[in-house]
Amino acid sequence: MICRAGIFAALYIALTMPFGELAFGPFQIRPSEALTILPLFYAEAVPGLYVGCILANLLSQYGVYDILLGSLATLLAACCTYAVGRLFKNSVVRVLVGGIFPVLFNAFIVPAVMILGGLPVAYWYQVLSFLLTESVWVYALGFPLYYTIAALIKKNVKGSTPYTLKDLRAAEHGKKKADAADKAE
Repeated sequence: MICRAGIFAALYIALTMPFGELAFGPFQIRPSEALTILPLFYAEAVPGLYVGCILANLLSQYGVYDILLGSLATLLAACCTYAVGRLFKNSVVRVLVGGIFPVLFNAFIVPAVMILGGLPVAYWYQVLSFLLTESVWVYALGFPLYYTIAALIKKNVKGSTPYTLKDLRAAEHGKKKADAADKAE
């Protein structure tokens, strides 16, 4: 699980950094936001996206405000998206409802980060701008990502299956039974 979280963080950075200043501007070009769909499947996507966002935001012209508040928006959105993944089983509903959190948290928090960072922008104009651009990244790229991962999980492709604490406990319980049987022989 830790390795997968690290991979998610690295992917977030890799999909943000090539766009430089454009990834932090008033019209953000940040395809990494499609990854915010991942908590619908993987609990480890929550810390992975958060750490990836922190590291990507180290290059932001808005400094500590973006590192702290921008990353907090990603963390809050990832937690809410994870909860949606546990509450809803219908794929379309999961993506539509789960995707709204990254859109809303970023739309309302990031314009404040820009203002705190010294960019003279109109807050409500930026909120509308982020509602649009974040929706494009989360839904236009997130939908295909969601259905690709769902298909891989359905086919049981190695490494694609999300693990829950229940799965890990069951595996540990099975291991203990096997160890006890080995000792009995």
